[in-house]
Amino acid sequence: METEAGAADEAARRTPQEPTPAPPDPPGRRGIAALSLRYQVVAALALAAVALVACVHVLMVFLHVAPPNTVSKQHSEAIDEWIYPEFEQNWKLFAPNPLQQNIAVETRAEIRTSGGELRTTRWYDLSGQDGAAIDGNVLPSHTTQNELRRAWDVYSSTHDAQNRPTGLRGTLSEQYLRRILVLRLDRLDAAGKGDVVERVQVRSRSTAVTPPKWSAEKVSQKPVYRQVPWWTVTSKDAPLDAGTHLRVQSATGGVR
Repeated sequence: METEAGAADEAARRTPQEPTPAPPDPPGRRGIAALSLRYQVVAALALAAVALVACVHVLMVFLHVAPPNTVSKQHSEAIDEWIYPEFEQNWKLFAPNPLQQNIAVETRAEIRTSGGELRTTRWYDLSGQDGAAIDGNVLPSHTTQNELRRAWDVYSSTHDAQNRPTGLRGTLSEQYLRRILVLRLDRLDAAGKGDVVERVQVRSRSTAVTPPKWSAEKVSQKPVYRQVPWWTVTSKDAPLDAGTHLRVQSATGGVR
């Protein structure tokens, strides 16, 4: 018995023992908590700035669309500067009289070639290009759908028949539309290498929507044109052209 017990103890001592598992590492810090204190402060300030801008934007849009009140009247100038033209809101989706015209916006440019000659491009149908980009597209770009259309709509509503601004938004709408035209002409390579875009011109072609077959309404299908005089292009009309090849005249008359 003792011999058997001793043999069992000896065998147990010779059998390798499994190592005791080490305690799990404490969970590591993630997100902002994993950053050093300095970067935590920077991240917190950045998040606070984004939240502040978002709150201000929501407040400005609310005051813009809300019925006139004491606050919106007192700060109307600041609200307009924040909203127009990029964040304008309206209720035309629910308008009782929707648009009954197809309006096409066209543009052309007057270009000074590298040889010093002056040439005028053909008319570019910008609305037609936007329509082709939207047609068949399940998720069309909001910019493609509305940027040019709204810019022309605002310009038309803030200028009289002689293309003179009728309010404070007139000058702003003209600058905004001209900037869009310059950028679009650049994408179309209207100016060749070494050429300079000196002036741009825009016009609209409006045609009435054909009434349905069951309607007795008669409308003229003759296009109606509105043409704006030539606009001189300056460096202010292409502030986002750092990656483009468009060269425009500077405000002082030079070329960049």
